[in-house]
Amino acid sequence: GRGKKGKAGMVGKKEMYDLIVNIDLKEWNLSDQQVADYKEVFMLFDRDEDGVLSFAELQVVMKSLGQRPSEEELLTAVREVSEDYIYDTVEFNEFLQLMSKQQEQSYSHEQLTEAFRLFDEDDDGMLTVSELS
Repeated sequence: GRGKKGKAGMVGKKEMYDLIVNIDLKEWNLSDQQVADYKEVFMLFDRDEDGVLSFAELQVVMKSLGQRPSEEELLTAVREVSEDYIYDTVEFNEFLQLMSKQQEQSYSHEQLTEAFRLFDEDDDGMLTVSELS
């Protein structure tokens, strides 16, 4: 007879809960790789594993991703996607939407900087009247 298969090596590991994506990734401009990365981040900071990030947890997530919105900015962003109007928590799909919106903002900042550089001929970080005419 053979020993039982499957459970070997799983000793002591907690059962992973899965986060189901139910938004249109094309509409939100997210790749499968980004979703996988965001899922990892989300699960890392969702300490109680309830599938929801508290506002405080979300602030830590944003810092870990190198983004430092003010509390007010983050609250505004959360309220655009969250259905929790009392505690301002974010579930996984709302988190994906939030991250998608953050990406758009950071891209537009990069695009502005790039456009600025096109006119800043002497690359001094300032635009002169002659550079604009």
